[in-house]
Amino acid sequence: MVHRNYHNGLKTTLLLGGMWALLLAIGALVASGTGRMVWIVVFAGIGLVQTAYSYWNSATIALRSMGAYPVTEAQYPQLYAIVRELSARAQQPMPSIWVAPSLTPNAFATGRNPNNAAVCCTEGILAILNERELRGVLGHELMHVYNRDILTTSVAAAMGGVIASVAQGLLFFRGGNRREGGGLGFLGLLAMSIMAPFASMLIQFSLSRTREFDADEDGAMLTQDPLALASALRKLEMATDRRPMEDTPRTRNVAAMMIANPFRGQSLMRMFSTHPPMEQRIARLEKIAGY
Repeated sequence: MVHRNYHNGLKTTLLLGGMWALLLAIGALVASGTGRMVWIVVFAGIGLVQTAYSYWNSATIALRSMGAYPVTEAQYPQLYAIVRELSARAQQPMPSIWVAPSLTPNAFATGRNPNNAAVCCTEGILAILNERELRGVLGHELMHVYNRDILTTSVAAAMGGVIASVAQGLLFFRGGNRREGGGLGFLGLLAMSIMAPFASMLIQFSLSRTREFDADEDGAMLTQDPLALASALRKLEMATDRRPMEDTPRTRNVAAMMIANPFRGQSLMRMFSTHPPMEQRIARLEKIAGY
């Protein structure tokens, strides 16, 4: 099977550069407010440590956020059989397999490269999809692994979490000496604390929508069954509206990795979804199948 080059190394570099720039901007804001330039060094250090941690522990962070647990072949023989078959067809390493205790149907892949990857399905998706549809979903997730774009989204999720935490911490910080009118003061820091998570979300958004179309197409090539994935996506869309995932900071960061947006249709996060509209994805898959 031919693997196309999606320049994901460049995308990850740009993503990390954007995250570093945002952290340095926060550091500069705090330094301006306090008159202590050491804060720029502090926030640069935070960026360095978080980058290294995100790279080496991206899979662990995502799986822990979902409360996922590893499963054996004896527990889920069908799941193992599908992943083993598709991995062999792609002539790539087989990732570890995990299950998340969530009734919201979904799946995601994570890890820093194909040799250190994990594929996770929720209990909900295993309950509603038949074998053919599950095979379509797993083909999509494996192509995220083999196209090497799981690192991009995993790092985005982890870095988004740290930026949100840093920004929220600024709510307890009052810059400068207010008696002297120095610095940008509390309102400036409050504005940054609101903008930082939003900027992080936009970075994830810019990198994620295209990759979902790519994984749909490449997954359909891997399974040779685009209509199976189209059928699965329809079920996921309907089931998610009935049983959405709770929208929390932890699930929000992992949501960018999932095959379908896990939140309810009217959710604010759905408006800024990292996923393209489901009807567009289904239409593209049907076109691939000749419909």
